Amino acid sequence: MLDVVIVKLEELDDFDDLSRLKQAFGPDSLGIIIVKHQDPHIASLRNIVLLNASKLANLPPTKLSQLECPEAFWLVGWSRGRERLKNGEYDFNKGSFYANCAFHVNPQYECPPPEMCLGDYSQFKAYTTRNIWPSDNTIKLFEKDFKELCNYILNVAGKVARICDQYMTQIVEDFQPGFLERIVKESTTTKARMLHYYPIAGTSGIQDDWCGEHLDHSCLTGLLPASYVDGGGEIVSDTSPDNEGGLYIRNRKGELVKVDIPSDCIAFQTGSALEEITRGRFKAVPHYVKGVLVEGIARNTLAVFCQPNLHELVNDTQDFAQYAQMILEKHH
Repeated sequence: MLDVVIVKLEELDDFDDLSRLKQAFGPDSLGIIIVKHQDPHIASLRNIVLLNASKLANLPPTKLSQLECPEAFWLVGWSRGRERLKNGEYDFNKGSFYANCAFHVNPQYECPPPEMCLGDYSQFKAYTTRNIWPSDNTIKLFEKDFKELCNYILNVAGKVARICDQYMTQIVEDFQPGFLERIVKESTTTKARMLHYYPIAGTSGIQDDWCGEHLDHSCLTGLLPASYVDGGGEIVSDTSPDNEGGLYIRNRKGELVKVDIPSDCIAFQTGSALEEITRGRFKAVPHYVKGVLVEGIARNTLAVFCQPNLHELVNDTQDFAQYAQMILEKHH
């Protein structure tokens, strides 16, 4: 079974080990790399933000409804029970808070700037709608902490993207040098998703009951290690209490691999937009989340989906707006 590649954050500034990149992202890989940092402030901030996921998910329905945005496919603000599973049923096992990360490009942006939302692009409300934030009276410093943590993840993602670009220029004909790093640093369409997986009572008998197997439609996804939380909103563990729950990846051979992201790390995996752009040379990572069977335990995490601006082509016929819309319509 393949091992997950782990690198230290400081290694990324002068990284030239393409054999390890092949191990992480090549044709026989898991399609994921884990970056280890040693920043106590980020560790503390992660705990705050992930506990806020529980606070948000347990607000009264009247409060949560004020954070919903149906015209944006519920991809801005709060969403629960709006996404269809493969069996056609709506997913109530998790709740999500979505935010556009255009603030990484300009702190004043809460969505792409007006010049990127003209004409037909104005119709893509999932990406052109301004963010909706809980007030400080609801959850103190929610927006500030969320943005700071996303910015940190994106700063690390930029370093990962730089080394991926080095690798892709060697394996993809006509690949544009610096493409992925530019996407991470300059795109105003990148999306963050905070997730709260509600406790599951007993067993559902479904392997991917907390989150069905899927591909991200990003280029690169940054993923925080999850926290497992009890009914009182306290972190119980950074690993699944029953050893079976958590994140699973299906490798290139179709084998399932359980991936535990250490608490002082951030994982990065590839999505389907990058697979399109690289003509299949970088494969998207099929993955799912299995629920824990310990009574009353929830799971919180945060994913940041680095993806192109709306107008950028991902294949010969579709720009990212069209590509993303096609995927969203299948699941909402």
